[in-house]
Amino acid sequence: MLLHPTLSQSPSHPKQPISISSSSFTSSLKVPSGFNLSPFKKPQFVIKSSFSKVHSYGTVDYEKKPGTSVTWKAIYKRISLMGDPEKGATQVLNQWENEGKKVTKWELCRIVKEMRKYGRHKLALEIYQWMNNRPERFRISSSDAAIQLDLVSKVNGISGAEDYFNNLPNNLMDKRIYGALLNAYVRARMVEKAESLLVEMKKKDYATHALPFNVMMTLYMNLKDQEKVEALVSEMMQSNIDLDLYSYNIWISSRGSQGSIEKMEEAYEKLIFDESVNPNWTTHSTMATLYIKNSRFDKAEDCLRKIETLITGRDRIPYHYLLSHYGSIGKKDEVKRIWESYKTIFPYIPNLGYSAVISSFIRMDDIEEAELLYEEWVSMKTSYDPRIGNLLLGWYVRNGFTEKAETFLKEMLNVGKSNSSTWEIIAESHIKESRISDALSCLEKALAEEGSSFWRPKPMNISVLYNLCERENDEKSKEALLEVLRKVGVLEDDMYMSFLPFYTGSKAENVKS
Repeated sequence: MLLHPTLSQSPSHPKQPISISSSSFTSSLKVPSGFNLSPFKKPQFVIKSSFSKVHSYGTVDYEKKPGTSVTWKAIYKRISLMGDPEKGATQVLNQWENEGKKVTKWELCRIVKEMRKYGRHKLALEIYQWMNNRPERFRISSSDAAIQLDLVSKVNGISGAEDYFNNLPNNLMDKRIYGALLNAYVRARMVEKAESLLVEMKKKDYATHALPFNVMMTLYMNLKDQEKVEALVSEMMQSNIDLDLYSYNIWISSRGSQGSIEKMEEAYEKLIFDESVNPNWTTHSTMATLYIKNSRFDKAEDCLRKIETLITGRDRIPYHYLLSHYGSIGKKDEVKRIWESYKTIFPYIPNLGYSAVISSFIRMDDIEEAELLYEEWVSMKTSYDPRIGNLLLGWYVRNGFTEKAETFLKEMLNVGKSNSSTWEIIAESHIKESRISDALSCLEKALAEEGSSFWRPKPMNISVLYNLCERENDEKSKEALLEVLRKVGVLEDDMYMSFLPFYTGSKAENVKS
């Protein structure tokens, strides 16, 4: 049954990371249905929580809730509202216990889960370190160790994760630990180390199921090495390792991304005849993405109709995908229909919902409708998400409405806030007008924004700006631009740097000055 506004049932694609609570593989991976072929964005290929239960390592963020009078939310709130984040979680926990209150492991692990959910990895790691310093009170399991390894890799890098791995006692070394390290290698795109670890996992019988193969296939998809994806699928079949829904979706994405609709459909047929796996809406979303990419809009629309019949429960995510897909094929009436249905079914629409519908109208160049939806969102939002404002700001800049962009930026800052991407968008307008110093000023503002550690400027913007410096013989600005890249932390990233015209080798020191 297709969606209608009165129906009471129940990516750009939204990103909702999966934590180690499901497995030792984490949020760097998401589903093929949102596969992004652009090399300028990270991550490009990600696992969505709507897939089948492929995360079988058994890692959990917290144990069974005991009877307790202390709520984890009170401690979490204290940590979240710290005026000085540098003081860390340790001070809050010490203060809590100095007040005569005890905290349980369940409560601490529940706080860790929430911290990881919002990317506050340093604070989450501090909580585990606080537990580690009290071994008489807190027993650390293999599941805990796998989560800590994941956090260490995100806070201290791969070398820190390897040190942690190598110093673990033998009784904690199991498939969850190896899985967490494999995921860290994949997130860092360390192909040789990931491949070597997978070989070791096979020797230890830690790779007798789909999960580690799925993670490696995700890595190869990110690197556009489709032959290795095919090789892993073949290996799984030859070794009698059952493909799960995620395996099939990667395989379908891999074939479709090569432009081979026939081979993609062949993989889908194998899925249909595999009685152990049931395709859900994510599979059809994956195929819709690839049909759209290959301009097979009729088949894409068929997939979208199937998605509508497969939505169950009160899952919002399929609506976001439908809005995005229908916008991509220019079906304005369908976007409006899905949006009205969404609003009828759910009394509250989150920021992700507005982001999906506004981006769809932006994609169709219907700026008037996008502006109306933006105003509606601003009037009822609970928190301002600058990514939504950036959608309109970007359209104004791309289409040459410079004055409108400047006015809208002031409005954004008045009712909400900016982020690093906001200033990069403004920098793009200056780059178009060859205003080197103004563009650099915007990039420096981007660096100063909260959360800038997750931001990377688009290589295209850096390339054009660098060429402007070259043309004007502006060595001072060129040095300032390289300093921005140094602060962002991309000079050591060979893949990122390979897109820049001044990069001549495999090491950062080969950057031409």
